This record gives sequence, structure tokens and C-alpha cells, in this order.
Amino acid sequence: MYKILSRLTRRKKLVAKEVETLDRCLNTLDLTALGIGATLGVGIYVLAGEVAKDTAGPAVLLSFLIAGAASFLSALCYAELGARVPLCGSAYVYSYVAVGEFVGFVIGWNLLLEYVIGTASVARAYSGYLDSLLGDTMQRHFRDAMPINISFLSPYPDFFAFFITLALTVILSVGVKESTRFNNIFTCLNIAVVLFVTIFGFIHADLDNWNIPKSQVPAKNGTGTYGEGGFLPYGINGVLSGAATCFYGFVGFDAIATSGEEAKNPQRAIPISLMLSLFVIFVSYCGISSVVTLMVPYYLLDATAPLPDAFQYVDWPVGRWIVTVGALFGLSTSLLGAMFPLPRVIYAMASDGVIFRWLGQIHPKFQTPFWATLLSGFVTGILAMLFDLKSLVDMMSIGTLMAYMIVSACVIILHYKVVPPHNLQNITPEEILNDPSEDAETEVDSKSLLREEINAGAFVQLFNLKSKKVPDESTSNLALHLIFLYLVVAAAEAFILAHYLDQLETFDPKIIIPLAIFLLFMFIFIFCLFLQPRNSEKITFRVPFVPLLPAVSMFVNMYLMMKLSIATWIRFIVWLSVGLLIYAAYGWRNSSEEYRAKGEVPPNEVKKKSDIEQEEDDKSQSYGTMD
Repeated sequence: MYKILSRLTRRKKLVAKEVETLDRCLNTLDLTALGIGATLGVGIYVLAGEVAKDTAGPAVLLSFLIAGAASFLSALCYAELGARVPLCGSAYVYSYVAVGEFVGFVIGWNLLLEYVIGTASVARAYSGYLDSLLGDTMQRHFRDAMPINISFLSPYPDFFAFFITLALTVILSVGVKESTRFNNIFTCLNIAVVLFVTIFGFIHADLDNWNIPKSQVPAKNGTGTYGEGGFLPYGINGVLSGAATCFYGFVGFDAIATSGEEAKNPQRAIPISLMLSLFVIFVSYCGISSVVTLMVPYYLLDATAPLPDAFQYVDWPVGRWIVTVGALFGLSTSLLGAMFPLPRVIYAMASDGVIFRWLGQIHPKFQTPFWATLLSGFVTGILAMLFDLKSLVDMMSIGTLMAYMIVSACVIILHYKVVPPHNLQNITPEEILNDPSEDAETEVDSKSLLREEINAGAFVQLFNLKSKKVPDESTSNLALHLIFLYLVVAAAEAFILAHYLDQLETFDPKIIIPLAIFLLFMFIFIFCLFLQPRNSEKITFRVPFVPLLPAVSMFVNMYLMMKLSIATWIRFIVWLSVGLLIYAAYGWRNSSEEYRAKGEVPPNEVKKKSDIEQEEDDKSQSYGTMD
């Protein structure tokens, strides 16, 4: 059992790779545009109207504020780990380096599902949006030519979605710089449309739409009503539920973190571009959500195309067509942004050997993960063509939220990690993450650790009464245990808040008492963690107020995961089971860390010069002995 556990928790080492690498050609502007393009697409043209009409009303602005704050916490954690580990793979690499191989594989496998479904759904949305402008011409022709009468498939094969996905695959295959140039142009056009909508929308704004009396609010066609009117027609519950939906509108900025090996100066460019892109996205969402609810009463909004409908409502058809064209630009950048990270994650996992290594080959001319890009594009195109993805949309969010949660945990772990005392001020991130004391830490005799803890006193260690300034093995292990306990208690707290919020408003003691107890333990664990000594390594960006901000990020992500349906969790378990079969049959034995454990060099890496010289010395000594 110990050997199995040590394999599952072995951590990735940052070592020299072969000469064959990705092209470092992306600057900060390219990365910022990539993050904006990946995020500011479907959400900006659909999400605001949908949430405003049925969930939050004009208070959708507050929903975006809350969702933006939660996303900002996750972006901070991504920024620090992007500065520490400037490699392809995003959350997969971060969790592999900080937590271990098994957790890294689980996160990477779920990211693959997220990006595949995300790209396929954007392709279908792009096709549907364009088809609506053409009077549903494509849909009628496809349905007449090849009707599909299978319940879980699309009523017709969407060949346009398939071919647009393949076209994007070709663009991504021939070069990163070429695809980012396309993305930069369309992102600029998309932002211009957002500015146009915001500026000219405020000209046609009516403040009375934020204060509609209850008597003027109509009933829905079916059951229920459109709330109580005013700025908060659905109450605080509506704002929080809207925030859970609006959070998914910010998903996509992590595409920046997947391009660590293609950025010119990743330690600096990744943190800056993450913050800049999220700021632009946040301002855009707040501006659009304010304008659309000021132009049109919230209950009259078109949930599927709110912006064009809003300009039609104020009798300005020119604005409607400008917004319609802008939506095509936005969907184009979303399509590229959704697909760009997918082959990078495949490349990172294949390079580590946890999935098939041939997928990690780099094209000698284009310097892109060629086979990974072609395979991901073909599979995504098939899904976009054949499947009705409504039932799978939630699968995107569960992988993303889990990745965000693990990244936040990784930040805390690395802050309390043992750092060798020599040359502490000038130590590099690679030296920190590849600290040789890490292996010793994992092999510490549990009995001696337990003896040490008893001698020191659990109370003394928990509250650091000896005022230790530098972390050691005992404090680092204690921090790991505190993080795990916090996760367990926070999950219970999030479950209660997600499913029993109505009882909480009535002050039901059956809900209030366990909620208060779990909250108290969360505070105790974070307080004890705050007292533990932290390392002071020098990196280009560090998350402030650790462990508080990452802990809040972890809790928010867990809360949003608890809001997902049971069916989503079942599909997640099925997908995860397939991945675990691949890992058990292939990745377990072909992992780069497995090669190192056997004293061998992984296929895609080169030996250090000192190791080669040592082998030559050993050979020469053996030859001398034979002579």
C-alpha cells in the first residue's frame, strides 16, 4: 500500500527537455487577447439577458460583481502558479507539481472534457446564430438530407459546425502566431462592439426600468411570476443563484495559463495578462448587464438574443445589426479560445507519459503539438456535428471548478513547503519545486513524525507557540493536514448553503447549528494555518493574504460544484472512470516519474551534463578494471 500511495503522490520534476520544444512567440498582449477572446463570447451576448429575465432581474449587475470577485480569486492563484511553473498544461501541471501524479491526472483528464465540450458547444452556437440570420436555411437542408431520429443525438447533422471546427484546427496546427493574430483582430472588433453597446445603450437608458412597481410586473405564461419588481425582484436568493450562473461567463481565462511554454517571458507575462484580461471581461459584463436592463424592462428581455432585441425595442435597427455582426466576432474568438488550450493539455499529459506519448510530438516546421491538435479538432468536430450538447453543458463547469479549487489548494501548499536554507534569497522557482528534501519529506518515518509531534505537543504545534519562522518537515505536514481538514469541513458547509438556503432564511435551528459549527471549524483551521511558518522564496508574483484568499476561492468553487445536478455528477464519474482505466493500463507504467524511479531517463528528456559525465567516468573505470 505504501508503494502504491507513493506512486500516486509522486510529484513532477522540472527537467531539461529535448531540443524539440514549442515556439516562444507570444507576448503579453497576445496572452491578454487570448484570455479575453476565450471568455468574452457566448456569455456577453446571451448570459446577461437570460439571468436578468428569470433569475436576478436588474440585480444581475450584482450577480456579475460577485462572480467577478470569485473569478478574481482564482485568477490570482493561477497567476502565482503561472509564475512558478511556466509550462503547458495549466491546472494539470500545477497540481502535478504541488500535489501529485494522481490528482494531476484527474484534473488534466477533466480539463480535456471541459475544452472538448466547450469548443463543440461554441461551434453549435456559432452555426445556430449564423443560421438564424439566414432564416434557418442550413437547418432545413440538413434535416431534409440526413434526419437523425435518436433521442440523445441532434435532430440533424450540423455539417457547418463540423467544418468550422476543422478550419480552426488547421489554423491552430500551422502556427501559434498565425492563430493568435486572427484572435487579436477579432477580439479588438468584439471589444469595439461591447463599447458601442455600452455607450449608445446608456443614451437610450431609462432609470425607471430599475424601479418597476410590483403591480406592473406580469405573470409568466406558465407557472410563477417575474418576481416582485424593483431592482431586486427575485431577492438575495436570485442574486446568488444568478452569480452561480454568471460565474461560468468568466470561465476561459485559464487558457492563458496553458501557453506557458509559448510565452516569451512567462513569469511576468502570465500574471499581467491574467489580471488585464479579467479586468476587461469584468468591466464588459458589468457594462452590458447594466445597459440591457436599463433599455428594456427585465421581464421583456429575449433570453436567447437580448442585445439585438434591446436595440429593436428602442427602435434603432442599425444598432441591432451592429450587435449581430459583433456577436459573430465574439463567437469566433470564443471558438478559438475554447480550442486553443485543448491540444496544449494533451501535449503536457502526453509529454509526462500519463497518456499516449505519441500525442506529445511537436511538428518540426510549425512547432505546434500537431497530432494532439488534429485529434482534438476531429473529435470536437464530430461531437459538434452529431450531438445535442444541452445535457452536457454542465460538464464544462464541473471540470473547471475542480481545477480552480485544486489550483487554490496548490498555492497554499507551496507557501508552506520546506525550502532548503542555502541561497534562499536567490532561489529560483525550479529549485523550489525540485527541492531534493521533498523526496526525503515523503519518506519520513511516520512513527518518528508522530513521536516528534507528541514531544512538541499538538497544541504547541497548532498555534506555533515556539514562534518558528522557517517551515520544517513537521510544520509542512501539519499544513497539509489542516488544508485537508478545511476542504472536508468547507465541503459540508457548501453543501448546506447550496441545498438548504430557504431553511436558513427561516432560521431553522436544524440548519443554523451545523452551519455555525462547520463555519467555526473552518475559521479555526485557517487561523492555525495562518500561524504556521511560511517560506520566503522570491518569485515574480505571490498571492496576497495567504491562506485567506485561496481558502475563500476554494470554498466558492466547492459551493458552485454543489449547485450542479446529480446527472452532471454521474456523467462526471463515467468520464473519470474511462480516464482511470487509461491511467491504470498505460499511464501508471509509462509516466516520466516511473522512468526516474527506475533510474532511467524518460523518452522526451535529456540527461544533465553532470549525469552524462558521471556515466562516462563509470564506464572508463569499468574499462580500467577489465584491463
